[in-house]
Amino acid sequence: MGLNKVFQFFIPKEKKFFPLFEAVAENVEKGAVLLNKLLLLIHNEGEKQTLVIQIKECEAKGDNLTHTIFDELNKTFITPFDREDIQELTSSLDDVLDYIHSCAKRLQLYKVTELPINTIEISELLVQAARELRVAIGELKNLKHPQIIKKACIRLNEIENQVDDLYYMSVSDLFENEKDAIELIKKDAILKTLETATDKAEDVSDVLKSIIVKIA
Repeated sequence: MGLNKVFQFFIPKEKKFFPLFEAVAENVEKGAVLLNKLLLLIHNEGEKQTLVIQIKECEAKGDNLTHTIFDELNKTFITPFDREDIQELTSSLDDVLDYIHSCAKRLQLYKVTELPINTIEISELLVQAARELRVAIGELKNLKHPQIIKKACIRLNEIENQVDDLYYMSVSDLFENEKDAIELIKKDAILKTLETATDKAEDVSDVLKSIIVKIA
């Protein structure tokens, strides 16, 4: 064991960050589930408006949690892991929710009534990604089982690759079959925002991998 790790072992670290990380991850999962419901109920105007509001509330809660974490970071001397990693983890999780909210707003404002192929499948994969994030982040507080985090990160990479394939298939189909140029632009923007949300989820996994490598 290196000298730095010996010192790290004896210096108490502030544990208040872990419940905040877990709250953020749970909120991201909730947002992903709501977005999936929104896409499934695209023709139900009443339900659609309610779900858009609920997703906005998730996004606002996520912003508040992000501000709380950064405030605590500024007040805390001994952090559970590198400050840069805490900042990156928090920002990356917030990015996922930002794109979930952005997709919901586009669905609302563009008044799209017919979704591109694979849209529901991509949203379901985003829900899976959010659940993997929640599992991985729940393991950060003790790191007795880093293999659980590693397994979740591998799954997040697999999900991102699946989404990429589905996205490009959808775009190809749009350019081949959508004759209305404005509708094509709208649908492509919705697809791209959804696909980017899963990209951001994989960015979170990159931060998690960095953390466990440094602590191991």
